[in-house]
Amino acid sequence: MLKWFGWAAALLLGGSVAALLARRSARAALALGSGTAVAACALGLAASVAALLRGTPESVTIPWSLPIGEIHLAVDPLASFFLLCIFVVSGLAALYGWGYLKTYAKRRSIASAVALFNLLVAAMALLVVARDGVLFLIAWEIMSLASFFLVTFEDDQEVARRAGMTYLIASHLGAACLFVLFVIFSAGTGSFDFDRFAAAGAPAGMAGVCFLLATLGFGTKAGFWPVHVWLPDAHPAAPSHVSALMSGVMIKMGIYGLLRALTFLGAPDAWWGTVLVLLGAVTGVGGVLHALAQHQLKRLLAYHSVENIGIIAIGVGLGILGQSCGAPAVSFLGYSGALLHVLNHGLFKGLLFQGAGAVILATGARDLDSLGGLYRRMPVTGTTFLVGSAAICGLPPLNGFVSELLIYLAAFLAASTLATPWAISAMIAVPALALIGGLAAACFAKAYGVMFLGQARTGATSRAHEVGVAMIGPMLLGALACLGIGIWSRGAVRLVAPAVTSISGAIPPAEALGALSGITSVAIAFAVILAAVAVIRLLLLRGREIRTESTWGCGYAAPTPRMQYTGASFAQPLLAPFGGVLDVQVRRSGPVGYFPREASFDEHTGDPAGERLLLPATRHLLGVLSHIKVIQQGRVQLYLAYILVTLIALLLWQLGAGPGR
Repeated sequence: MLKWFGWAAALLLGGSVAALLARRSARAALALGSGTAVAACALGLAASVAALLRGTPESVTIPWSLPIGEIHLAVDPLASFFLLCIFVVSGLAALYGWGYLKTYAKRRSIASAVALFNLLVAAMALLVVARDGVLFLIAWEIMSLASFFLVTFEDDQEVARRAGMTYLIASHLGAACLFVLFVIFSAGTGSFDFDRFAAAGAPAGMAGVCFLLATLGFGTKAGFWPVHVWLPDAHPAAPSHVSALMSGVMIKMGIYGLLRALTFLGAPDAWWGTVLVLLGAVTGVGGVLHALAQHQLKRLLAYHSVENIGIIAIGVGLGILGQSCGAPAVSFLGYSGALLHVLNHGLFKGLLFQGAGAVILATGARDLDSLGGLYRRMPVTGTTFLVGSAAICGLPPLNGFVSELLIYLAAFLAASTLATPWAISAMIAVPALALIGGLAAACFAKAYGVMFLGQARTGATSRAHEVGVAMIGPMLLGALACLGIGIWSRGAVRLVAPAVTSISGAIPPAEALGALSGITSVAIAFAVILAAVAVIRLLLLRGREIRTESTWGCGYAAPTPRMQYTGASFAQPLLAPFGGVLDVQVRRSGPVGYFPREASFDEHTGDPAGERLLLPATRHLLGVLSHIKVIQQGRVQLYLAYILVTLIALLLWQLGAGPGR
């Protein structure tokens, strides 16, 4: 299997080089880069499925010339599952990007974007198969830098440059935590090899510290609250197919890293699960509340990525609770729900970002309140976006329902079987998931209704048109995948079962598979009934005149598009109860006199975690660090003196440590 993954990586890197060499021709660069990416993802997907079904770990070790570490690569069920997620989402994004990037070719070179896309996919695949701390961090850095340059692809815009810098700072702060984590393990094992980490376990008394370092380091990339602040800026700034890739799988590398760290931390403590359940609840609820308050389409979707990372964290936390308390059924349901949601979120969030890109490309508008009535002009995009919206809300018979149901089952089972302190932790997950689901449904009712229903609000909608086949194809495939997993839920759980077993040793409980079989039957029946109703409707309307009339407009004799609900007016009653936890800023100019000429109302919801917590703390830290800038004089002789002093200090420390060192 490693050979097949090697060929896929070679195709990706070869496509990057070919795209750069053909940079003078946008058509050739796109064909070479995106074509090899699609082929590599198809090859990698086939190898991932084969490795996952076989379930036998495979590894290879290659000595290298660096003084520390070695090239240790391995594929086990956990790695195979994440590779499957990477290649599925990346393949769809690459195919979509083939059509999407053509719009940029008229005003800027796109070869670098194509090459960096392939490099990002290859770096994520290397990250998943790496079993050495040094190699892992190298792949992590390549992934971060490639995505940084993709975020800043439109570097002539200030918003893209600012988003890129925020992301770069957050990535390196997270990487610093991971470096400390690996150094702690290396000090106890004398190696950076993950197998030795797993065999030795965490150093005595350091397991909790290592867990917190892993949560902070990997959680920064995943988007845990409050270190999620880079994500709502970076996703809207990137091209839409890159947004689909970053949200669909790149942030999940944080989830992979956390799960991989759990395999060499030893037996988990129950409080670790409580921390992740609470963190997931805060992340999920905070993410969906901020999503509901957004008026910019891609920023809204970015906050929903934060929300879904919260759901995944709740599932992982419940899995840890079951593992530590000796409840294998709870452990399996929690971990399997979390892992399946990793795949499901990659599919429906990729689909939604692709739909958003199609809308932006067709209309030139990003603000929801500039749109309206798009379904009549973009029926395929509207239908696939509706499928993605229903899936992300956890509605049956789509894939989001299956993974969230497993997490619900884990929470209910844990609350009824675990000891009281841990049962209370599990009970927190139930209202949190219910609140997240309800607010998500309201948010996508707002987004879909304002965009695709009603009447056109501006001229941007009247000029809209359906996008090309290269963009429609991946959206249709993504929608079918969401429906397929929702209908074949039992098979989807069997797909993730080997990865869950490799983490916790738990096996699928019979009652859970039985419940999923019942859900599959109901989902199939529902789909058949829905299809039958659609056919009957078409038959009844055939040959009849169909008229289009305006809906009731609150009694106005001459309703206009301005009288429709806006995104802000739809969300305001739902957000009002949460005003105490949201940073809401209102600017209003009320009507004056009996015949007012003008009035205005503008509401902006900020992110308290970033604007009141992290950004002020970062500015204060930079102010403190500025005092040591005196050592940076720009003189080579002085820098050589620094190196000499450091070497002398290290030699003295080594001599003081004695011969045993």
